[in-house]
Amino acid sequence: MLTSNFLFSITNILLIISLLLALPIVVLFVECMAALLPERNYSLKNQELDVCVVIPAHNEALCIGSTLASIHRTSTINEKILVVADNCTDNTADIARSCGATVIERCDLQNTGKGYALDFGFKYLKANPPDVVVVIDADCTVHSGTIERLAAMTVETNRPVQAKNLLKAPEHFTPRHAVSVLAFLVKNLVRQRGCSKLGVPASLTGTGMAFPWSLITKVGFASGNIAEDKQIGLDFAVAGYTPIFCEDALVTGYFPKHKQAGNSQRTRWVHGHLQTLLTQVPKLFLAAIRQKRFDLIAIALDLSVLPVSLLVILWFVSFSLALSISTLLGIWLPMLILSVEGLCIIIAITSAWFKFGRSALPTRSLLTIPFYMIWNLSIYLSFLIKPQKTWVRTERDS
Repeated sequence: MLTSNFLFSITNILLIISLLLALPIVVLFVECMAALLPERNYSLKNQELDVCVVIPAHNEALCIGSTLASIHRTSTINEKILVVADNCTDNTADIARSCGATVIERCDLQNTGKGYALDFGFKYLKANPPDVVVVIDADCTVHSGTIERLAAMTVETNRPVQAKNLLKAPEHFTPRHAVSVLAFLVKNLVRQRGCSKLGVPASLTGTGMAFPWSLITKVGFASGNIAEDKQIGLDFAVAGYTPIFCEDALVTGYFPKHKQAGNSQRTRWVHGHLQTLLTQVPKLFLAAIRQKRFDLIAIALDLSVLPVSLLVILWFVSFSLALSISTLLGIWLPMLILSVEGLCIIIAITSAWFKFGRSALPTRSLLTIPFYMIWNLSIYLSFLIKPQKTWVRTERDS
């Protein structure tokens, strides 16, 4: 009898877990399906705008030159470029000046992180503010027309705008790199595009962000938050200025070649997302009730989606237990719910790959997904034991 009661208790727990997993899985599925809808053309007016590109840079001597060159090469407007050399111990500032950028140097070892560098740059611009500020990371390639499209959309909508921000695998990439590219593609293109089709505000992703100068003072940028971009986007949304996605603007970077650098980068992303999820989703629901705003509920639902590999791990463990319980007791409801959820995950990821990633990622790369999840397992476990709290820059490849 004790064993039977125990098994029934486990069944009820599994039923609760399956229902909890249903929320992020359904949101992921709906966003991926919406991304398959036809593209909408967004016409922009030709405007004479005063645009400043702000580049926070901490020891970026290896890549700042190529980033500035990509901006000069692809932009057709006469934008200003401001490089914030933040606590640099190399010749980042000298290289940026030689490339024609205005450079200001910040030295504050107590307050470190990209958010503080941005705040320092914006304070410098107050004396002669531009119409639009575009934030670009120092290790990115800016593609043709990106600055113009971001600036025009920002002014027309008076809202923050996020460009398509993608990472490429290095030239000699491993299966781990291939699956990382797919995960990043789903997060920063497929889901962003799906949200745009559904009318859900975009997420800010750190680079390729544009802001009207009139909104700069609406939120605080000075922060060492390891997910400062995501938090800034949420702060703007609560303030009534929800970010939007500009798919026609593109900024790209590369995944680190070395495993240690990749682990550091992935840890910062995952821990930052999980911390933001736990702290901000309840606040968003409360703000949505107070302000009577459905868009904040939509943002909270989007934010509730766990990293896909963690979502799949939780689903797989739950499904395996549910299958065992079903075999022993003949109670099939948890397993049926989890079976439908598993089908939704497969359809969402497969369709995202087929539509957006098939040309860059061969079919065989999908077979390495289980190994990618195992690689990420230590990152998820470390969040339970010792979550990362401080911003850590990813080491650059030479």
